Amino acid sequence: MAYDIQICIDCENAHAQADWWATTLGWPVEETNQGFIDDMLAKGYASPDDLIEHNGVRMWRGGSAILQPVPDASPVTPMRILFQPVPEPKTVKDRIHLDIRLAGADKDAIRADLEARGAKFLWEANEGPHAWYTMADPEGNEFCIS
Repeated sequence: MAYDIQICIDCENAHAQADWWATTLGWPVEETNQGFIDDMLAKGYASPDDLIEHNGVRMWRGGSAILQPVPDASPVTPMRILFQPVPEPKTVKDRIHLDIRLAGADKDAIRADLEARGAKFLWEANEGPHAWYTMADPEGNEFCIS
């Protein structure tokens, strides 16, 4: 049996990170079910302290996710990346990172756009004819573009 996975990224500001990565990947931020929030509040499973308002919408304070777009009728479960706040800052190099394949888009133009939106260029590398840039997102999480 094959399993689906979710990628979780620890961060300081989950909602800002989800917004940044949604723009970077062209994926939507997962919608928050307002009826579910109301139900959890009414039943005492959640309190107003569990919520924040972000971009004019009530959201769970404990994280935000983005979803890979898939066609409406697709049987494929979309990839989900969850951004979850943690109290400690990032202190060491990530042992896992995202590789973004640009499908022929101009790597230098993408790099410039990412830097304009708060990413940092770290280094360029290659293996044979395959070359990539290693970058860091606004909170310092490494990723590569190729």
